[in-house]
Amino acid sequence: MLQTLALRDFVIVDQLELDFASGFTVLTGETGAGKSILLDALSLVLGERADSSQIREGCNRAEINALFRIDPQQIGHFNQWLDELGFPLEDEGQSLLLKRTVEANGRSRAFINGSVATLAQLRDAGDQLVDIHGQHAHQLLLKGGAQRELLDRHANHMELVGEVTQLFKMLSDSRRRLEQAENAGQDIERERERLEWQFEELTELFPQVDEWTAIQSEHARLANGAKIISGCQEAIDALSDSDNSVESVLSKAGTNMSALAEHDSALSEISQALESAQIQIDEAVHSLNRYLQKVDLDPGRLTEVEERMQALHGAARKYRTEANELPALLNETQERLEALTASQNIEALRNKVKQEEGAYLQLAKQLSQKRSKAALDLGKQVTAAMQDLSMAGGQLEIALLPLADGSAHGLEQIEFLVAGHAGSTPRSLAKVASGGELARISLAISVITSKASFTPTLIFDEVDAGIGGAVAETVGKLLRQLGKSHQILCVTHLPQVAAQGNHHLKVSKSQAGDKTLSQVSPLGRAERVEEVARMLGGATITDTTRRHARELLEQN
Repeated sequence: MLQTLALRDFVIVDQLELDFASGFTVLTGETGAGKSILLDALSLVLGERADSSQIREGCNRAEINALFRIDPQQIGHFNQWLDELGFPLEDEGQSLLLKRTVEANGRSRAFINGSVATLAQLRDAGDQLVDIHGQHAHQLLLKGGAQRELLDRHANHMELVGEVTQLFKMLSDSRRRLEQAENAGQDIERERERLEWQFEELTELFPQVDEWTAIQSEHARLANGAKIISGCQEAIDALSDSDNSVESVLSKAGTNMSALAEHDSALSEISQALESAQIQIDEAVHSLNRYLQKVDLDPGRLTEVEERMQALHGAARKYRTEANELPALLNETQERLEALTASQNIEALRNKVKQEEGAYLQLAKQLSQKRSKAALDLGKQVTAAMQDLSMAGGQLEIALLPLADGSAHGLEQIEFLVAGHAGSTPRSLAKVASGGELARISLAISVITSKASFTPTLIFDEVDAGIGGAVAETVGKLLRQLGKSHQILCVTHLPQVAAQGNHHLKVSKSQAGDKTLSQVSPLGRAERVEEVARMLGGATITDTTRRHARELLEQN
């Protein structure tokens, strides 16, 4: 979950470090106070595009840090992900630190656990940690792959999906080998003999990946051995061994300056600089001597390297390729030879493909049947929830769109289709026109699939758009319910929603000279009463609105 969000010089925030807790947290504040700034900052640290306008006026750089606490069940997955990409662990893998900086020239930099990262890597991490629902981007639910995985996780199909994926991979490999065999042509035997001879010759040569670059570098060093040794010795003479060496001149100058510094302290810094220069010269001389003692410029080795270069170069000319491409040619020759050898029994390959197609289709059809049932069930549940969210007559349909040749994920593509009200034609969730509708539909889907959802932190931006009264209370209860299994952050204008929160943050702005600054403060019980009362009654807070606010808070 999101543990800490720290901002520096971002829009109208000078410096802010905010700690978050588990459960349902609401963010409230007057219009223009900067509630959206927090979500914009979080979106930026999760990989959204940066803009120099996001830097606070008068500053040269904005910085956002987000510290996430990794769920124990996800630590193994994240540790493997970090290891594969070469990132260090934070807090023994229990935490993940994302950082983003934006410079005045528009350039930005991304970091994961203190190491430089690409935006794609930042987005990949963000997709696994946070899902932002509402009128902003970064909505994982709009991605087809996420919709398919959400349905499969909700229906507990993931093991079956894995088996289908494995069978499809085996089938694809067999189809490729059959195609290679069938395309070999009529001169299979002659081609096979040629490849056997080529493979034997290349195997004997045994070219290694990056060998050509390495051997060129070694040859240059060996071929210029005398020049290297002579140059190093000349440098040692000039620095230390000659009568008028740099070391002796510096030593004399340093001694004189040290004596003079006793009479004028202003010369002490110069004396220290000369002393430092002597030390560096001494280290350089020692390093050169150590190099000359260890350097291996054996003429016999030079002969070996030249012979190897000639062998690689000759093979490259023979096979009309570059010397550094010989390892790839060896692998290609082996694959081609194996395909041609297998092609001598094409019928066996065809039978293998036929058997694997049957096994794949049998399991994929089982998955399709389970998905069809799960899609109908999930669609009904979300449709029922939509009726309580000011979308009377709205419905969710989960379409299974057939794929002619199947895929690693099965025989169909999954797409969520939504009708916002009675009589309207269901359309792709990604094309729902109203941001408020999209947020509420996402809320309904998230609540119903909460046990299967794979994103630990869910953020809802103004899910209360266009609703009020009993519907607002329903939204608040749904979010509070979802907060039992996820970390929920919600920006809201409705007191009915704010009163349901386990935690309450207030966003406000103030003047500092001619600058406008935004602050965020956690509210205690008494402060929550005042804030909910403000949301109920506006600028003028009365005893009646305070009483109503207490009633709302006491109900939860």
